[in-house]
Amino acid sequence: MIRIGQVIGIKPEVIEEYARIHAEVWPGVLDRIAASNIRNFTIFLRRPENLLFAYMEYHGTDWEADTAKIAADPETKRWWEITDPMQVPLETRAEGEWWAGMEEVFHVD
Repeated sequence: MIRIGQVIGIKPEVIEEYARIHAEVWPGVLDRIAASNIRNFTIFLRRPENLLFAYMEYHGTDWEADTAKIAADPETKRWWEITDPMQVPLETRAEGEWWAGMEEVFHVD
């Protein structure tokens, strides 16, 4: 299992809508996440900085293939058409990233 942390900004004027739609995530999006071996997926909001922090656990063996399946999924693409304009990617993110990856520096079970 691999723990993954990511961060992105969110436009302050859409925070309530972002929270509302995530309380009602489409079943197809959730099914694709599960089929791609992602578990314990959580998004946290930090105010007043307006940052979203995502945490997930990957239980598969081919991250690239599994995330490619997510990116190719029509339902997920439609979801991203709604959520992506609400987000503000960090200027310092790596090339090709939308959500900026984070380095794990501590963990305890």
